[in-house]
Formats: sequence, C-alpha cells, structure tokens
Amino acid sequence: MRLTGKVAIVTGGSRGIGRATCLAFAREGAKVVVVGRDQSNCEKVVAQITSAGGVAIAVRADVSSEADVAAMVSKATQQFHRIDILVNSAGVNLMYKTVADLTLDEWNWVIATNLTGTFLCCRAVIPVMTAQRYGRIVNLSSIGGRRGAAGRTPYRPTKAALINFTECLAGEVKKYGIDVNAVCPGPTNTDMLRDIAGGNVPPDAVPPEDIASVILYLASDESRAITGTAVDAFGAANPILGSNIDVAQRSKK
Repeated sequence: MRLTGKVAIVTGGSRGIGRATCLAFAREGAKVVVVGRDQSNCEKVVAQITSAGGVAIAVRADVSSEADVAAMVSKATQQFHRIDILVNSAGVNLMYKTVADLTLDEWNWVIATNLTGTFLCCRAVIPVMTAQRYGRIVNLSSIGGRRGAAGRTPYRPTKAALINFTECLAGEVKKYGIDVNAVCPGPTNTDMLRDIAGGNVPPDAVPPEDIASVILYLASDESRAITGTAVDAFGAANPILGSNIDVAQRSKK
C-alpha cells in the first residue's frame, strides 16, 4: 500500500472530493484526520474507514479560523505524533453572481475559506513537516483557476491565487523535504457542483473518486519528482474537447 505508516489531514473531508480522498488514503494504509465544519458528517466518514479496518479520527474545524486550525494540528499530532500529508480540500462557492451584485460579506467568506484557510493550514503543518524533513501538501485549485468567467467572482480568483501560492510555498520548503502541488479539477459530481448548478449535474462531470486518485498520486512517494506544479484534471470538460462551459452558466440556459 502506497501510504502505509503515513498520517494525513484532509480538510473538507466530510463530503465530495475531500471525502473520496479520505477513503482512498485509508485504503492505501494512511491514518486519516477527517476535518470539516460538521462533526457528525466527519464521524460518518471515520465510521466508514474504521469499519473497513482503517484508522481515522474526526476533527471539527473551520479552516478560516486560526484557532480552529491550530487545534486541528494539535489533535492530529497528539493522536498520531506526526503529519506527513495535508490536503486542502475545504472550499466554498456562490451561485452565479456579477461583481456589481456581490456583497463584501460574500467576497470575504469565499476568500477566507478558499485562500486564507489554505494558508493557515499550510502554515500550521510546516513546522511539523520541517522537523520530520518530510511532507506532502496538495492544494485544491480548479479548472476555474486557469481562466475567468462571468459571474464566477470571487471563487475563480481564489483558485487562481492558489496555483501561485502553491508555487511560492513549494520554492520555500523543498529544502526541508516537503513537496507542494495543486490539483485543478474540472466539473466534479459533488454537492457543491449541484448547489451552484441548481441541482443539475453536467454529463461531463467526473466522479470525485477520479480526482482523489490524482491527489493520492501527489501525496505518495511516487510523485517525488514533482513539486510546485498544478495538475489539470479536467476530464471530459477539457477545453481541447470543446466542452468547457461554466456549470453555473449552463444552469441559467
């Protein structure tokens, strides 16, 4: 198994890509810290892991809270004594909305979760990984991080910023044995997609398990030649296939 002996924190681990990643990691032998804002949903994922013979704990945390993130890392190290992998999967989005109609509270909410939350989690685990001289960090960007689209502020700007943040951080921590990469999923069959698309799932949406497989590769030692890289995982929504239409815009047609 590719992650035997490793300890992984997965934010946004109670649903969608995060949940699929927790399950994939556990199958590959990792001890998993399932993090989310809803304790009961995190515990459901833990129950699924433990019933299959894996090891996991649930931690309630809002990644936009510095105190919650510090407590998350403290609980992980107290329970497992190390942190080998961090996956920043927690994220929020809005329905289609123009900049002119966007409120400051909405802007701040998305920025705080998607961008500041990733920063806080990375900053919190770096001392642990530096002491170990080993670590893998995977940040969740998006196909929306590659290009803008009407009505997709502030979500897409946060995902674009995460690509640059990944490159900056990778340059700082490689000397400590820490690799940092990002994954840019295309439309993925998750609750978030259904929420912003009015319940409609486009036919080219990929299963979250497919994205989890990419994350698993970047979290494993098989990816040791890769750092500071954003891996596109667009699936059938790849623009070269002519189907890159924003999901929220589809729902309005």
